[in-house]
Amino acid sequence: MTAPERGDRRDRWRVGTLNIWNRQGPWPERLALIVDELATLDLDALALQEVLAFTGLPTQAHELAAALPGWHVHHAPAMQIGPGLTLGNAILSPHPLVDCAVLPLPAPPGIEARVAAFARVDLPHGPMPLVSTHLTFQLHLGHVRCEQVRALAQHVADRAPIAGPPPVLAGDFNAEPDSDEMRFLRGLTGLGGSTVYFADAWHCTRDLSNDLHATGATFDRSRNGYAARPHEPPRRIDYIYVRGPDRNLRGEPVRCDLAFVRGKHDVWPSDHFGVVADIHAAPRPAH
Repeated sequence: MTAPERGDRRDRWRVGTLNIWNRQGPWPERLALIVDELATLDLDALALQEVLAFTGLPTQAHELAAALPGWHVHHAPAMQIGPGLTLGNAILSPHPLVDCAVLPLPAPPGIEARVAAFARVDLPHGPMPLVSTHLTFQLHLGHVRCEQVRALAQHVADRAPIAGPPPVLAGDFNAEPDSDEMRFLRGLTGLGGSTVYFADAWHCTRDLSNDLHATGATFDRSRNGYAARPHEPPRRIDYIYVRGPDRNLRGEPVRCDLAFVRGKHDVWPSDHFGVVADIHAAPRPAH
């Protein structure tokens, strides 16, 4: 994907998300592919998942930022997977990141810990709230993901009140669009409680009747050799959500595409494809 025209930068911001598959496969070659594509995407922020960090060494997010002069990093470790070794999420941006936080998500005993990384991306028209997260992956643990999305919604409500700029929620949710956990985020079920609404950038900007790639599969064994290894069906599990549009028409997704889809010599950037969305960020008149 190359950066689509988006007109006046002050009106929109561009957000991407990618599960980088920790250090599996040929990480140096994969890192180079990610960096090369980032040079074409013109992102304002990138949400990362499966970021490895070892005590005393740069995290994978910092490795990536080192190839992008001037980029800032907020790293949020989630789980300890060995002595001094953690796996978590991150937010990267060419803009300053402020009010950064690591937000815990519920997980029962024996299940990998999960968190969300939160930061405000200090754009020219004001700081925009961004969350990068990664939900429990086991296919049969939808009830755990339901608890996690409810916690995410509460975190967002606490840190990004309705009166402020619309928050963006991005990451690997390990859930298909018709699952209860994703229906909850789209306002279609309350999961036994109150409802919320986030616009699914892919769903809101695609012509689902005519688009041959409308499914938007981000874990696709038919197109990505790394995704073929678990023998799981192709599905859309990576998302960019935004709470909007608000009364000033901020937070409306206007374009969404897959990214990081091109491999080279049987090397892909990750086992996941990424997602990139353009979102209105500046107030607009209603007409």
